[in-house]
Amino acid sequence: MVLQQPARSIPIPPLESGDRLTRAEFERRYEATPEKFKAELIEGVVYVASPVRVFHGNPHFNLITWLGVYSTATPGVSGSDNATTRLDLDNEPQPDALLRIEIGGNSTISEDGYIEGPPELVAEIATSSAAIDLGTKRNVYRRNGVQEYLVWQTFENRFNWFRLQAEEFVSVEPDADGIICSSVFPGLWLAVSALLEGNMMFVLNVLQAGISDPKHQAFVRELAGRS
Repeated sequence: MVLQQPARSIPIPPLESGDRLTRAEFERRYEATPEKFKAELIEGVVYVASPVRVFHGNPHFNLITWLGVYSTATPGVSGSDNATTRLDLDNEPQPDALLRIEIGGNSTISEDGYIEGPPELVAEIATSSAAIDLGTKRNVYRRNGVQEYLVWQTFENRFNWFRLQAEEFVSVEPDADGIICSSVFPGLWLAVSALLEGNMMFVLNVLQAGISDPKHQAFVRELAGRS
């Protein structure tokens, strides 16, 4: 009688920055990693995030607060924090924040719980990653049809708002009152200077004015009609 050794399972390699992987292999390795681990696939290359410091965490918290209040007041619009998003075969980012239109928007939720397709709005906190957020990743979001892309450069304390026009991202500047109004989400108003100064009460007061605007109310009625 010949005894056979049990087959050994081949361990799944960990994700490392710089790995060049298919999206399927990226997801296989990602699912095998511990929780509280963030990695993205950008143009077929893996980027593993560094530990999060307060320079990233606090702006992230404030940005989520602003977007979360808007989403709460706008049934049919949902937001996500660090949700893995399948854009195409070479790109699976994990945006710091996003807003999407649930019915009739450009993205869907897959059976396994991932966002597929471009959310209407994506926001990134660029602490040490400004080069990729304003370079390669911005091009990926543009090419995949993200309508509005927000980047908060925390070291420079600068806020960029890009709007997709004729397949190009165009920089949007605040109006005479220091406010930028979303063209995709009526009522989503941002007092940019107040956000950069950490004056969240003023940021939310301006947002409340946007939510009270008739254009936002019409948008809510339109979304309700889709359901």
